[in-house]
Amino acid sequence: TARPETWKRLDSEILQKDWPHASGHSMPIRVMAVDSGYATQDVYAFVRNHPQAVWGGSGARASQPRTAVAVKGQARDTALILSVSKADTGGKRRGLRVWNVSGPVAKMELYRWLKLEWPTQEAQADGVAFPPGSCHFPQYGEEYFKQLTAERRVIRIHKGFPKATWEKDPSRNNEALDCRVYARAAASIYGLDRMSDYRWRRMEEALGMKANIPKRGVEIPVTEETRAKPSEPVKPKSRFTQRKTVKSDDPYL
Repeated sequence: TARPETWKRLDSEILQKDWPHASGHSMPIRVMAVDSGYATQDVYAFVRNHPQAVWGGSGARASQPRTAVAVKGQARDTALILSVSKADTGGKRRGLRVWNVSGPVAKMELYRWLKLEWPTQEAQADGVAFPPGSCHFPQYGEEYFKQLTAERRVIRIHKGFPKATWEKDPSRNNEALDCRVYARAAASIYGLDRMSDYRWRRMEEALGMKANIPKRGVEIPVTEETRAKPSEPVKPKSRFTQRKTVKSDDPYL
């Protein structure tokens, strides 16, 4: 990573390239996440030359394709995207931000998805869909899947309390797992977790795929009965209930 040619190849051969889709069309990379834990200043210099994602009240947003973000893995497990902080690039921030990503959250989600049961071929022929979260892989070799499952979640006692940690198998590499974690973070920054069925169908239609686009909102059918008899307005319930007055014969009350 110390050679400028490496970053030029990453840009020209990966980020600027359109990748084939199963429909026959091609798609650009929406968001690329680059680990800033090593060669930090080189990562900042690369990311700064590309469109940036923004963080607002509604979460992350990457409006332009080929967006590049600097990410850093964290051990906290409260959310996938933990926080966004400004980066100090040689004393000049220049608006560059570092996205702190929770490795435990992404790994736990991935391992849960890998255990999903797929429908049989007969069920698929009958129209049964894959469960949400199903992972589809190309014809990768065995080494890729060894790296993808190179870590395991164990419970250790820390200061008298159980604490979950992820430990790597010393006989395996885990580069494929790290790439998967940061790719999941990039998908979240793009807005994958907030996308509605309507938007998914619109994207399928743009790729030339047959898509049944649902209508926005819910339509209530109007019949002759509902047209002739309008619905009566519902009276709002009072927040306070008036209690009945009870007279007592006790002279001391």
